[in-house]
Order: sequence, then structure tokens, then C-alpha cells
Amino acid sequence: MPATSPAHPDRRRRRTNRFAALTAGVVTVGALAAAGLPGSASAGEERGEGGYGHGRYQDVQLLSFNDLHGNLEPPAGSSGRVTETQPDGTTKTIDAGGAEYLATHLRQARKGEKYSITAAGGDMVGASPLLSGLFHDEPTIEALNKLDLDVTSVGNHEFDEGAKELARLQNGGCHPKDGCYSDKKFKGADFPYLAANVLDEKTKKPILKPYWVWKKNGVKVGFIGVTLEGTPNIVSAEGVKGLSFKDEVETINKYAKVLQKQGVKSIVALIHEGGFPASTSYNYDCDSPGAGDGISGPIVDIAKNVTPQVDALVTGHTHNAYVCSIADPAGKPRMVTSAASFGRLYTDTTLTYDRRTGDIARTAVKSANRVVTRDVPKAPDMTELIGKWNTLAAPIGNRAIGYISGDIGNTGTESPLGDLIADAQLAHGKQLDPETDLALMNPGGIRAPLTYTAKGAEGDGVVTYAEGFTVQPFANTVNLQDFTGAQVIQALKEQVSGPNAAAPKVLQVSSGLTYTLDLTRTGADRVVTDSIKLNGSAIDPSATYRVATNSFLAGGGDGFPTLGQGTNDVVGADDLTALEQYLTANSSAANPIAPPKADRITIVK
Repeated sequence: MPATSPAHPDRRRRRTNRFAALTAGVVTVGALAAAGLPGSASAGEERGEGGYGHGRYQDVQLLSFNDLHGNLEPPAGSSGRVTETQPDGTTKTIDAGGAEYLATHLRQARKGEKYSITAAGGDMVGASPLLSGLFHDEPTIEALNKLDLDVTSVGNHEFDEGAKELARLQNGGCHPKDGCYSDKKFKGADFPYLAANVLDEKTKKPILKPYWVWKKNGVKVGFIGVTLEGTPNIVSAEGVKGLSFKDEVETINKYAKVLQKQGVKSIVALIHEGGFPASTSYNYDCDSPGAGDGISGPIVDIAKNVTPQVDALVTGHTHNAYVCSIADPAGKPRMVTSAASFGRLYTDTTLTYDRRTGDIARTAVKSANRVVTRDVPKAPDMTELIGKWNTLAAPIGNRAIGYISGDIGNTGTESPLGDLIADAQLAHGKQLDPETDLALMNPGGIRAPLTYTAKGAEGDGVVTYAEGFTVQPFANTVNLQDFTGAQVIQALKEQVSGPNAAAPKVLQVSSGLTYTLDLTRTGADRVVTDSIKLNGSAIDPSATYRVATNSFLAGGGDGFPTLGQGTNDVVGADDLTALEQYLTANSSAANPIAPPKADRITIVK
């Protein structure tokens, strides 16, 4: 049964000095922000003084983040930076992220805040670097416990290892295959994972709590957690076996009514689905020129349809940063936030609680994204935790697997690292079957860049196993299948049509495969059919081609149903092994691999 509970009274709350972190411009919902609170109450008369909540209005601090993905150590390269727009319109990048710094920032932010909640928008684990992923993300759950996380929604990556493993992360216990990693039993998460729209197909009930209520001195704030309905399209079939995923809006509206009946009128939705702001700067004002005008994507329609009973939406999934106000179905502005990914930002929101109504005074909601800078002291308990797990991981992670002459990035429509991985899978495919023609790699499976600068003592240009694991952490196998040329063409068109029409997923392609992507066109026509060539010759629709993909794509994942229709399957090694073999065979300290040019796809804009 869903439970309500106080905010973990048995847990120690360490609140240290508030830190003046770098911030985005504060967004305030509603015209009353300048005029004061509803009723124009004076601070001594109606507002709770000293944070004790004796007045009518009580400010509640909501700290939130999303898409941590087990990044306990500072992320490398572009994954560890945020872009900030300066007053003169120029931009600069800031190094950000790392659990040692995130802990310090959150603890500083809580200083002096008697009413403070920390919540997350899913994907806390999954697709994690080796430090966490090697141990089935137990290190990340331990870190989140130390961070005093109160509640999180599930995300799609919480299902990478299936519902049973998610239940173990919640409830504790040793891994069923790998056992315990120390003499202490893994105790699981101190905080509830919420999965309101994830049902067991047999019982038709949520597999975890659908909602949770934070309570303190009569103040009650309810949280409803959902992941995107399309989770089965982006997770392996085994990970979502026996589960059904329901509509986000319908689910949130359903449980908002349940909370209302229980007398909980202040409600926050934690939604693992997101949007695309018009700028990559974390401090971009997406409400300029009008409320929500600068953001697009699935979260916009969700925000416009979630019941007005919900007072704020904490979102994620797209790894973007935004603080926007989007009108609810009643036409009233409502805060919608996302804190990028990998622990580089957190969102600081003030919810003003009206004790007389039990609801949030939405006209007074304020929110801003703050940078998790690395110029603050490291949290000693996080340093100790990271050191403990690094000691266990080091014998595996520190091994050199290759050499590079410069950063090999994973961003852009076609990325240098995407080309490298596709080439590695083509080479592995040819080991399995010399007739292998080409390889296709999904961009979402490339989780981080390869950086030239050493992270540890390995030396510049050395690629370690840990770095390779961070790039490809899913343990997908390399699969060979036969496709007709017509199917190859169709698969390429599925990059920009069907489920991928609004947000294209451009496959990374191996050497020899070239084509033109014309972004001035719409739908499937954006892939120019007569431009598709293999080694200079046009793809023959009636010929048979041997194609290497990872097992996720071979199952039709990421909106590529045609790639699930191949024949003559051969299953090879996992994708990280393929990358390791390619780097080892094609690089040395004296002759490192140079970043590929990323010139196989001609892009017309």
C-alpha cells in the first residue's frame, strides 16, 4: 500500500553554511512575486519567522536534480561542464559535477532552512561509470543516502537490469549473482523510489510506491513519481519484462486526486521526461519572450495537461537545464524545472506553503538552477566512499586498453567517438563473419567522450578500461544480422520518422557508409535515398547486407523496428570488448589513434 511518512526522522540531517553558488536568473511564477504574498501579510504577522512555521505562510525549500547516472567522480570532458551566458551575451564554460562537490553544495544550501526537501527526477543509476556500474550501482545508492535524498521517481535506466534489481536497490540485499562486495550487507535506499505509472502486468498495481508525503510541523507536501511512458522503447526487452508503462498525465492526475482526498493539497510531480530549451546555457531564460516559449518537447504537452492540483514539475531525461513557467490547464503559470545531468547542477526552488489552505501559494514560487562548482571543499564522507569503491575497482579499471592523440568527443549529429565505435563493431563483426558489410551504433549508447588528459596516474592519451566502461556501460553484445538493402534504407529513415520524427536519433555509421541528411526537409525524406552508398556504390534494395549492431538495436530498440527484423543472427562479444579489441589492435603509445573526422554523413541545414 502507498505510505505517507515523516521526512526520515531516524536519519541525521547535516545542514552546514549556505553557499552562494553560481546561479541562473531566479524565475518567479506570477505577478504577485513583486507585490508580496497573497493577502500582503507582513513577515512578523503572517509568515513563519525563523523558519518555525508559526505564521500563515511557510517557505519550503525544494532542492532537486536528475539523471545522475552514477557519476560519483567528476565527469570528464564536455560531460563535466556547463555553459553560462554572461551579461554581455557571450558564453563561458564552467567545470561542474562530482558527488564530493554536490554534497557540499546541497549541505550549504540547506543551512538555516528548517523546511527543506531534496528530490530527484530519475535515472539516478544505470549507464554508470565503472566505479558504480561494476558494483550494480550500490555505490551510488550509498552516496544518495549520504546526500540525504528524500525521494525520487524512477527513470528508464532504473530498469536496465530489470524490476527485481530495482527492488533490490530499494530494499537492500546482496546481488543474486555477484553476491556481497564487503562483510556488510547492502541495506538499499533510505529514500523511496516512486513508480506510479509502472505496473506489474499480472497484478495491475505499481511495482513500487506511486507517491510519498513529506511532513513537518503540520506542513505536508506530496510527491508523485513517474517515468516516461515510452520506457519500453529505450530499454532492453528483458529489463521491462512483465511490466506495463502508463500515460504520465493520466497517472499523475489519478494520484493527485488520491492525495487530495487524504488532505494533501501541496503536490509536486517528479517526471522522468523532459524538454529541449532553445539555448544550451543553464541560465537561459526560457520564459522570454513569453511563458515557456523557449522550450519544446514532450514535457510541454505534459505540463499543459497535468491537473492544476499539482504545484510544480521536476523533470529530467533529456539532460537539459531549464527553469520555465508553463501554464496549467486552468491557464495559471506553473514551474517546470530540470537540472541537466551527471550532478552538474541542482535546482533550488522555494515553495510557499499556506497553512490556512494547505496548498502552495503558486504566485510566490521561485526557482533557479545552481552550478555544482568544484571550487568548494570536498565532502569528506563522499571522498571516503569513492575511495573505498575505487580500491575495489582499481585492479580492473586502471588497465590500459588503448591510446589516443586527442579528445574524441561524443556530441554532434555525427560524433568522432560514434564513428570510432561503429568501426570497432564492424571490425568485430568481420572477425565473426568476414562478409560483414557495415555497422550501426545508437547515439544514446555512447555515454561519455574519451579525453586525452589523464584522470589518474595512467598518463595523458591512455585509455583505461574504466574510461571505456564509462563510454559503453550497458554490456550489450555485438550482433550480426542479414538485411535487404531496402531494409537498410528503411532503418536509416527511421532515424527521423516514426517515434524519432520530433527528436531524431541519428545512428553512428562505420567507415564506407555515406549519405546525406537534409534537415530542411521533413520526416523520412530528410534521409536522401539516392545518396546512401556503401564504399562508393549505391545501396541495392534487393541485395543482402550483413550488418553489425548492438543487441539493443538488434531488438528494435530506440524506435528502429526494422533493425529487429534481421535474419541469420550471430551473437558476438559485448560492445566494450569490441571497443577494447579495436583500440588495442590499432593504437600504441608511439602511434595513438587520432579522432575520426566525423564526415560520413553530409548534413544540409
